[in-house]
Amino acid sequence: AALQAQAKISKEQAQATALAKAPGGAVKEGELEKEKGRLIWSFDIATPDSKDITEIAVDAMTGEIVSVEKETPEQQAKEKD
Repeated sequence: AALQAQAKISKEQAQATALAKAPGGAVKEGELEKEKGRLIWSFDIATPDSKDITEIAVDAMTGEIVSVEKETPEQQAKEKD
């Protein structure tokens, strides 16, 4: 909740930005986190034609896309461990 108070971009706004980068995708998970001193919204987006997850980070202060990374099912499994 403390992080949400600092965010200038709402989860809904950030999610719309993230989904624009992954057309046809569906958000599986979205969270607010601090990464390298930046407040970001991080979304895991599943796309219908792929088993890979697209992880998109949106700056919670500016609304800019910070990173876009593809994760294979193997990488996702490692992340859960």
